[in-house]
Amino acid sequence: AMIGALGAAVVALSLPEVGGLDGLLSHPVVSTKLSILPDFANLSWQQLLPLFIIPIAVQWWSVWYPGAEPGGGGYIAQRMLSAKDEKNAIGATLLFNAAHYALRPWPWIIVALASIIVFPELSDIQAKFPNVEAGILKDDLAYPAMLTFLPAGLLGIVMASLIAAFMSTISTHLNWGSSYVVNDFYRRFVKPEASDRELVMVGRLSTVLLMAMAALLAPWLENAKRGFDLMLQIGAGTGLLFILRWFWWRINAWSEITAMVVSFLVALYFQVLHPALGLPEIATEWQLIIGVSITTLAWVVVTFMSPGTDPQVLRSFFRQIRPAGGGWQKVVDDAAAEGQDLGQGEGSLSQGILAMVVGAFTVYGALFAVGFWIYGRTTQALILTVLAVIGTWGLFRLWGQMPTRPAD
Repeated sequence: AMIGALGAAVVALSLPEVGGLDGLLSHPVVSTKLSILPDFANLSWQQLLPLFIIPIAVQWWSVWYPGAEPGGGGYIAQRMLSAKDEKNAIGATLLFNAAHYALRPWPWIIVALASIIVFPELSDIQAKFPNVEAGILKDDLAYPAMLTFLPAGLLGIVMASLIAAFMSTISTHLNWGSSYVVNDFYRRFVKPEASDRELVMVGRLSTVLLMAMAALLAPWLENAKRGFDLMLQIGAGTGLLFILRWFWWRINAWSEITAMVVSFLVALYFQVLHPALGLPEIATEWQLIIGVSITTLAWVVVTFMSPGTDPQVLRSFFRQIRPAGGGWQKVVDDAAAEGQDLGQGEGSLSQGILAMVVGAFTVYGALFAVGFWIYGRTTQALILTVLAVIGTWGLFRLWGQMPTRPAD
């Protein structure tokens, strides 16, 4: 996929209309769009809220999104569990985050910037592809339109990479969704004594059902952004729960079920019921904030009102995970009162949070450094490169001080 994306960027830069990297960056249409950070002086509060404030202040900790789940999730866990031990799992995940966020976007960005020159208006795409239906003529067609300039061999590689990425995403979601149905619903609440053969059959049936539901939903999504907004809305308010479940013993299955059900119902209201009632439109960013507030309030109330998890289950979890911090101290103390020594959590919670912050700043520093190198802004690129290197060194120092266990 990366080879195909790089090839597409090279071909886009070689187009006569673009005139290479220098021609791209100096073009009057593109040069005004090269700022990595928004121009705060010329942006209103209403514009800053969805573009800058919500992602930094709210979204990262409160919203579940596949592949970027606060507190981790099955999307990434499927890959981490394939590593031979904890150290390799963490290292592979660090490498993935650096490559995925700091390097991977830039070939796409270059092609996108070139498309502004080649297809400055939607009418230009329509003129190039007159058979495209007006209903699907959107801005997100610019990237596929640019791919038509690729030579036959490279176009095949790019198409194969896109299809492979698409199939990988589909298989991940189907396996993941099926595992929820089988392990977290059917085996837990419907038939705990079910045989492996029966569970496999339920998994297969749920996979088919998930595919059918996705096929029914797809035509309703007008563009990729609507799908993205819908996913964020469905996950709004669940993020903090998924973080706290590792560090606070009181989080239980009913907390998670409540969060997922309420967030889905809130999303359903905003996407279907609210427009059907003819009520005034609510901006997407405010829908997200409302969804986070309602869902968080719901699962917090249910957490305190519902019975706690079986003490033996909590103690088994603590022995396996050894979570740091004081959120599990009650479980440890209760076990000690009954003559069971669970020991203490491993590592330091504050050190883990520091490593997370350093890691995030390091990846962002590398992302912006690559961009400034491409833009030819050497001073900014050098500063950010040095900061990214220092951040990498600090991250590995912190990681080296954290306990990791060998494979069983």
